[in-house]
Amino acid sequence: MRGLITNVQRFSIHDGPGIRTTVFLKGCPLSCFWCHNPEDLCAQQEVQWFPDRCIGCAACLEACPQDAQSREEGVRVFRRERCDACGNCVAVCYADALLLSGRWWEPEELLALLLRDRAFYDQSGGGVTLSGGEPVLQYAFSLRVLELCRAAGLRTAIETAAYCSWEHLAGLLPWLDLVMLDVKHMDDAAHRAATGVPNRLILDNARRLAESGVPLIIRTPVVPGVNDTPEAIGAVAEFIHNFPNLRYYELMPFHRMAGGKYRSLGLDYAAADLLPPSAERLQALAQRARAAGLPDVRVA
Repeated sequence: MRGLITNVQRFSIHDGPGIRTTVFLKGCPLSCFWCHNPEDLCAQQEVQWFPDRCIGCAACLEACPQDAQSREEGVRVFRRERCDACGNCVAVCYADALLLSGRWWEPEELLALLLRDRAFYDQSGGGVTLSGGEPVLQYAFSLRVLELCRAAGLRTAIETAAYCSWEHLAGLLPWLDLVMLDVKHMDDAAHRAATGVPNRLILDNARRLAESGVPLIIRTPVVPGVNDTPEAIGAVAEFIHNFPNLRYYELMPFHRMAGGKYRSLGLDYAAADLLPPSAERLQALAQRARAAGLPDVRVA
């Protein structure tokens, strides 16, 4: 079995405790308009196009069997609707103006890379984090990777939105040392508007995770106009404050650094005009969460 991965990020310090290697798996059932990893939304391979890197060599025009790469009236054009992501254009683009988003990995091949940084995991209390996208979507691959990591003595974690079957999520738990779960909004209508899906399944899975005994971190991406109010954050805090295995609650501020990735994928960046929440706003929201009975509230 193989897994489709966009990035293996070594020396990560934001995806769990200690120094970690974060594996970004491709595909997500949510469509959050502010997503910081748009390359992980689609479950298929895609070609990213960065026009500012192009040196005009035209090698890609000759390599593309679908005529997706062309020059029209002197202007370099990528006809994305014709592209089947064969990768021929990427192979001849030495300026990296064309990149293939998503590579197929075997679990054992991935483990060999993960093991290179065992010394850093051991010294820092870190390990391996499966992220995305939504790693539960590639269940068989994620399960095998976690099994191999556990057999090798590596600590494991997962970042999930939990919009998935409980059967699959529960199947991963015996091989996990930590679950990091995003809870974006308690109001179903607001959640649908922001992410494209209802929140009932996520909240049901959150309750089950709270009973699992596996250490749990709940996180909320704070997005202006979506959930950056004391009422929205307070509702999440009140929902989770009695979770017995909760390590802490974390607020993650929205940022606009993903704009270039959206353009490279031919996607509209609907969050382009949003401003990140201020430090003062974040601290006020954190204080509201503490008032709901959460002793450990952090701001990323």
